[in-house]
Amino acid sequence: MRILVQRVTSAQVSVGGEVVGSIDPAVHGAAQGLVALVGVTHTDTEATAKAMADKLFRLRILDGERSAADLDAPILVISQFTLYADTAKGRRPSWNAAAPSPVAEPLVDTFAATLRELGATVATGRFGAHMQVELVNDGPVTILLEG
Repeated sequence: MRILVQRVTSAQVSVGGEVVGSIDPAVHGAAQGLVALVGVTHTDTEATAKAMADKLFRLRILDGERSAADLDAPILVISQFTLYADTAKGRRPSWNAAAPSPVAEPLVDTFAATLRELGATVATGRFGAHMQVELVNDGPVTILLEG
């Protein structure tokens, strides 16, 4: 599993012009939140999704080296199969390392559900949809987590 994490001051995701998920950290009394672009590969399991959710929730990249767990910072989770693009040959990426939808979707759902169980406020995109993501990256801070 690969998660591209961005520290943000606001973020939203739209499908067909309709906002389907958004976070506003200020509503929760936090200065920042997180956007998590989640890619799933063939070897990922439910245990992987749960462990990565815990790692993200406790990752100390917010103000004062604190985590989303410390600050009640909201998290926007968006599926992103393109994190497993292979560009080693030619100019057209291969997606062979990305898990197919029937495998990936339940694991992205488990990832988001685990964050909620840990106490996070979570918004999501829509799996498999063409999405437009708007965010204000704070720092900028962008980190790739792999597990």
